[in-house]
Amino acid sequence: MNRRQALQVLASLVAGGAATIALGGPKILAVRAWPGKSSTRITIESDSELRFFVTALSNPDRAVVDLSDVQADAAFQKALETLKNDTGVLARARIGQFRADTARLVLELKSRSETAAFALPPVGQYRHRLVIDLTPVDADDPIATFLAKIIEREAQLEKAADLAAIEAAKPVPPILPPKVNKLPPVLPPVAQRPPTPKHVKPFVVVLDPGHGGEDPGAIGPAGTYEKDVVLAVAHKTKALLEQDPRIVVLMTREEDVFIALGDRVRKARGVNADVFVSIHADAFTRPDARGSSVFALSERGASSAAAKWMADKENQSDLIGGVRLVGRDPSLSKMILEMSQSITNAESMKLGRGMIGEIKPINTLHKGSVEQAGFAVLKAPDIPSILIETAFISNPEEEAKLSNPAHQQKLARAIRNGVRKFLMTQQVRA
Repeated sequence: MNRRQALQVLASLVAGGAATIALGGPKILAVRAWPGKSSTRITIESDSELRFFVTALSNPDRAVVDLSDVQADAAFQKALETLKNDTGVLARARIGQFRADTARLVLELKSRSETAAFALPPVGQYRHRLVIDLTPVDADDPIATFLAKIIEREAQLEKAADLAAIEAAKPVPPILPPKVNKLPPVLPPVAQRPPTPKHVKPFVVVLDPGHGGEDPGAIGPAGTYEKDVVLAVAHKTKALLEQDPRIVVLMTREEDVFIALGDRVRKARGVNADVFVSIHADAFTRPDARGSSVFALSERGASSAAAKWMADKENQSDLIGGVRLVGRDPSLSKMILEMSQSITNAESMKLGRGMIGEIKPINTLHKGSVEQAGFAVLKAPDIPSILIETAFISNPEEEAKLSNPAHQQKLARAIRNGVRKFLMTQQVRA
């Protein structure tokens, strides 16, 4: 090919809109999906920022994502194959070359859904990401469902209290002395039974398994994900706590999905929680770091350099998991910052001290007292809240223990005991 022919080919490419592709546009590195009961998140990772346009279509229900300067090549097709069939609200995903300079991703949906998309800059182990959230319009509201559960449990407790009151009102038959003469017997006073409280509301405990979905949390030397370990511990803790009919438990996440830090707090406040316990399994720069820790919120500075380091690390979860900043409620943040938390913090410290006493027999303590730092997830101004670092997953020995269901059950039992003992010191809510 001579110079003249080369220029003619280049001119034809420009006319066809493929010059940017010839020079190389963004390359798709991975496509991942995180299905949940209330929404499905899809992330598209690329080596440079994606320019995109999203359209929702009906009959049938679809979400269409046009990606500029992207080729629907074999690499993209292969990345798309990693999506499982029947992923939440997503029924099927397909990619095609809509125009020479545009790849079109079509997400076929099982039902009509709201679609939100936003871009994230590189952070942690990830490059550029496009996040697509699909929320079915007819999805059940988990908070409303849980509030109905509280009402149902309250009715059960009230019925039990009524039955106990009826039983207590029955007269105790007198014990007659043996007959010695014809004088009327002297009857002992009827024993009085303690009154049974009525209209008792159940205690509401919120368990918060850290991380989830796109955010794996810390990763152990053997590849154990923090998000998986803490979810298992939380499920076991919930089962133990709910053996007590006076307690109902909400988990901020029950599956492998990402929940923003602020949404975790809002869920707890939305159900008027009595206790909030966030469960984690952190990592440190040295593999020999070991032991469990319990944290409460600090109104000022962190109680140690390590506490500050851990809080800063946990507070990065929103950046890694992916939070859309548009539309956040600034009044909530302002209220949390301005409201006095002195009384709540005192209760959190009390809860934390009791929790340390329960964890101490089953694992080494990193520090024998409750530490304090500015964990974003502990900032509910009216709910006693603690964060438990169950162990250092970066320590090979502790990673092995955290992966063991028997040890997870021990941790769950310790957390259950700590929560119950704290709740039993609280006033019965009427």
